[in-house]
Amino acid sequence: MKHRVLVTGGGAGIGLTLAQRFAAEGAQIALCDADADAVAQVRADHPDFIAQQADVTDEAQMGAFLGEVETAWGGVDVVCANAGTGGPAGRIEDMGYDDWRACIGVNLFGTFLTCRWAARLMRAQGSGLIILTTSTAGLFGYPLRSPYATAKWGLVGLTKTLAGELGPAGVRVNAIAPGAVEGERMERVLANEAAASGKPIEELRQTYVKGVSLRSWVSADDLADMALFLASPAAAKISGQIMAVDGHTESLVP
Repeated sequence: MKHRVLVTGGGAGIGLTLAQRFAAEGAQIALCDADADAVAQVRADHPDFIAQQADVTDEAQMGAFLGEVETAWGGVDVVCANAGTGGPAGRIEDMGYDDWRACIGVNLFGTFLTCRWAARLMRAQGSGLIILTTSTAGLFGYPLRSPYATAKWGLVGLTKTLAGELGPAGVRVNAIAPGAVEGERMERVLANEAAASGKPIEELRQTYVKGVSLRSWVSADDLADMALFLASPAAAKISGQIMAVDGHTESLVP
């Protein structure tokens, strides 16, 4: 796989797994992350990657990063608009405006900046694939997580809209909707929801597990498997789709 692949939020977790898995298939990798320490570690571990610190909500920082990639590659084949944040947990009447805006900003506005750049390059070259990371929260209501769910529903709309806009130019746009993903981020989500609801973390954990038909969470590698499939010739006619990788979520009620 000789793709040129860009990943946002690529310093750790799902994003880093996406980058590493594409690289293992022979792809060139460029990634950004807001965490300077994470980016430094990526540079040490993968000196062949383009890796830059950039806040996806900062137009100047993203412009510098994306401009560097464009200069180095001249185009891009796969863009994984993956950067996101879990945001605050709590009842909407108790939620601060700044917390709400920050969650929407990373998950939705940052994705806009990435997709705007990708659309320009891919339309010009007549090919490409954009993969957005949404969530099963973009398919259900999600009590106590209103800004996160709102942003992820927005990404579903963005996926469908961009697939329609860019399809005539030969560009595909899809989204991957993870369920609960094993790792540090989900542990932070559980801690936040426990604080907001007053329920023990282990009770919340079991509620999430029971809300999935397969009675298990997914891994970052499960999501990378889907991304690699979408980038393969086998998925050449798949666009505008929300690909849930979640073991079949039945409920998100914590």
